[in-house]
Amino acid sequence: MSTSNVRILVVDDEPAIRKLLRVGLGSQGYAISEAPSARFAQEAMAQESPDLILLDLGLPGMSGHDLLRQWRTDGLTMPVIVISSRTDEAGIVGALELGADDYVTKPFGMNELVARIRVALRHRFQQQGEKPVFHSGDLSVDLVKRIVKVEGKEVKLSPKEYDILRILVQHAGKVLTHHFLLKQVWNDTTDVQYLRVYVRQLRQKIEKTPDQPRYITTETGVGYRLREGE
Repeated sequence: MSTSNVRILVVDDEPAIRKLLRVGLGSQGYAISEAPSARFAQEAMAQESPDLILLDLGLPGMSGHDLLRQWRTDGLTMPVIVISSRTDEAGIVGALELGADDYVTKPFGMNELVARIRVALRHRFQQQGEKPVFHSGDLSVDLVKRIVKVEGKEVKLSPKEYDILRILVQHAGKVLTHHFLLKQVWNDTTDVQYLRVYVRQLRQKIEKTPDQPRYITTETGVGYRLREGE
């Protein structure tokens, strides 16, 4: 889908931010609609079907969290990227747990935002399901044969290490919260340190420089993100 066919709804109460996004994303070919509050956002949603939403958390009246919760409860599945001046990790994690696909914090770079939008839209429009073999740089993961290779050499992972990598591969390019990963791998959400230990071990096996990871990056206080596939 070309960007000219992609409609983005910007929900933010700051006129300067809306103008920045209207001009910046408009120059990339996206069609932009705007809403300064939750009420106007709900009206916009009733009149059109945006392909993606950029949502500020600090809205007047109804908060961005409550608006997002309502959309997901109503079964709306379009990608939502949170844009917020909030620096508190709890607010970001809360939005991701409610169903946001990603986040950027103000002030943000337009190139960074466009990259996040492309990842979110790619996940939205790819209907063919998982590719059996994931490639990113020198890393390859065969999801059918459960074979992981780095620079063409097979890497032996423990079952838990593989499970973590598999889930990251299935959501490559997107940030996954600690809570989500713990729930998926251990069906428990209590011990983040346990997850950190396994991610550290995984990096030792697949990263050339584990302390400066190329593939599995840390979203501080939030979770982890796997570099997008090729």
